[in-house]
Amino acid sequence: MYKFTTESEEETRQLSESLGQLLIEGDVLTLDGDLGAGKTTFTKGLAKGLGVKRTVNSPTYTIIKEYRGDKKLFHMDVYRLEDSDEDIGFDEYFYGDGITVVEWSTFIKDFLPEERLEIRVEKVDEQSRVFHFEPKGNRMIRVCEELQG
Repeated sequence: MYKFTTESEEETRQLSESLGQLLIEGDVLTLDGDLGAGKTTFTKGLAKGLGVKRTVNSPTYTIIKEYRGDKKLFHMDVYRLEDSDEDIGFDEYFYGDGITVVEWSTFIKDFLPEERLEIRVEKVDEQSRVFHFEPKGNRMIRVCEELQG
């Protein structure tokens, strides 16, 4: 388990931008935390690290948004799939030609690939966040070690 603390939205974006620069096609990240914890802020920084120029926002009503940069980003918000066992083609994304971020991943845990980086966001106060990174698989362990420096 790796732990990163940020004291502002800017620090959160810097952390996730640095992470984005370490990711490759096929990497999957799960991003869980309470409403307002900073999941979308984290994803915005990640997108910047992937070279995405478009504005990133939560895909709550569309479930999946696709962004193109130096690397593709597939941003999923599967909150609306709670109590559903429907597979909407997750493998296309998880094993595709981009990086996938899944918000509210517990709702589709049976579909997630074994190798992934699980990130839990803990809101400390209005500005501060603690990010708990739990890598699943050797590649994600190496990514976390490199990010930690």
